[in-house]
Amino acid sequence: MSDEPSTSRRERLTRERVLRAALAVADAEGLPALSMRRVAVELGVETMALYRYTESKDDLLDGLVETLFMQVEERLSDAARPDGARRPGGAEAPGGATVALPELRDALHRIARELYRVAVEHPHVISLCASRPLTVPLARRPAAVLRVHERLLTLFRAAGLDDGAALRTYRAFISWVLGYVVIDLRAVVDDPDEPDPAFRLGLHRLPARDFPLLRAYGPALAERGGEEELATGLDALLTVLAPDTAGRGPAAGRAGRSRRAPR
Repeated sequence: MSDEPSTSRRERLTRERVLRAALAVADAEGLPALSMRRVAVELGVETMALYRYTESKDDLLDGLVETLFMQVEERLSDAARPDGARRPGGAEAPGGATVALPELRDALHRIARELYRVAVEHPHVISLCASRPLTVPLARRPAAVLRVHERLLTLFRAAGLDDGAALRTYRAFISWVLGYVVIDLRAVVDDPDEPDPAFRLGLHRLPARDFPLLRAYGPALAERGGEEELATGLDALLTVLAPDTAGRGPAAGRAGRSRRAPR
């Protein structure tokens, strides 16, 4: 085996490359394993070399959130009609353009679905998308995160929602999608090597007298609701907050249903 550094390790260091390595570490080993030192080892550089591109561990975590939202944005931006015009969920509606309420519904389902799919690919990292905003002010959040939020508000305005309705729908959408994703992808397996389902989930650790329903529903809770339950919940929210969107079902969302998958 050659002692010469690999081509990837000789590659020039950039913020994008640092974040890509950090995401690889988090995906493979979980967030607790993530550190500046561990990322430096992954890249084959000295730890101090990273501080030119990420100021701190917090900056690294924010960078992971940025990376996930960039992936969402890329997928949404690729959603174009054959003539090159963007769908409502694929890009910001142009100035002065209007979006029919059923189109708004489909666009929201598309955004929710892409967020969910990115989350499934990076289950160890998605919790940061819910936790980092608690400590990072709006104006200091990564541009990729802000663009998704701006996209939503632009859609609501283009659909003719007044300011109050737009803000209520915006808050409900963000809360439902991020909340659902975190709950659906949460860890429930206690011992992955245990073949017996009850012991695999650690249900024997829950006193039957105190937690009878959690023990009973445990196996079902271990299954993911997937995109179908995400869409069902979103429909329920829109029926209350923007009832005129109920003119037709979200065809794009239904087409993107996923089978239930064990956690």
